[in-house]
This record gives sequence, structure tokens and C-alpha cells, in this order.
Amino acid sequence: MTEETRGARVVAAARGWIGTPYVHQASAKGAGADCLGLIRGVWREVVGAEPAAVPPYTRDWSEPAGEERLWAAARANLREVPLQRAAPGDVLLFRMRAGAVAKHLGIQGRAGAAPTVIHAYSGRGVVESALGPAWARRIVARFRFPESADEGSGGQAPCKALARRLQTPCRRGDADGSA
Repeated sequence: MTEETRGARVVAAARGWIGTPYVHQASAKGAGADCLGLIRGVWREVVGAEPAAVPPYTRDWSEPAGEERLWAAARANLREVPLQRAAPGDVLLFRMRAGAVAKHLGIQGRAGAAPTVIHAYSGRGVVESALGPAWARRIVARFRFPESADEGSGGQAPCKALARRLQTPCRRGDADGSA
């Protein structure tokens, strides 16, 4: 499958979540999702089983410790691409305030002259918004979904790669947990 075709599948899957209410830590199409839940749900539709169970997280994510845990997890499971190579279907990582950790995610809906981002945020749910200057200046990283769960893990078993970065153990039955 070409990157263009994969990107179109990602966008179609993400648009299927539009209208889903915002629910912190949720990832259920039509019932509730936060920004990470949207990415997880699209992953399940496009790639397959999630690479690891995501541990509970607070709204401040990893701000108190100043750790870029979301960025590290994205690097472990997605393919990082240069910021300038915008394409539909890209996973965008946003830093909402200078000096804060990057903790918001979205999916590029359209690129070019009228770019959009599909994302979930409090008070709005899953929406497709114009990716204007206010959002664009906050993008700190751009990723693409892998062909398979193994492709994005840098050669490591996906559960262990994500678990190490989120500081949680793999569970039995996860992608590489003991059977």
C-alpha cells in the first residue's frame, strides 16, 4: 500500500470519529474519546491491535515531571517524518504552551492551501478544524502510522517499546507479553 493510500485510509477512519464526545481516557467511537483515544481508535481500524495497554493518565499528562512521555511513545510506535512533509493522515503532536510538554495529538485531514486537523478536545469532542496559524505553530512533531504494529517499534516488540516509555509493564497477552 502506498503512503498516499494509507494516509487516505487514516483520514477516512478519523473522520468516522467526528461527533464523538470528549471523554478523558476513552477510545470508543461514538461514545467518547480524548485526543489519544482518537489516535488509538484509528490505529485499531487501520493497523490492528494496539501495541500496548495505555496506563491511566491525568489531564496534566507528564507536565509535573517535565517528561516528553507522549512524544517518546509516538516515536516508539509511529514513523517520525520531517515537519515540512505534511500529508493527509499524519499524526500531529502539539505543544500547547511554550516550556510545557507536548500533550495534544491530532490527525492531518487535508494538507496544502487549506489544511485541517481532526482531533478531540474538551468541550468540543472529535472535530475537524482549520489548521491555521494558531494550531500550526504548536506542532512539534509529525508521524505516520506504520503498515503493521511491528514496523513502528524500531525493531523492538511493540509492547515493550511503549511500556518502557510510559513506565508501565507489559501484561500477559499484550503484543509481546508472556503467554
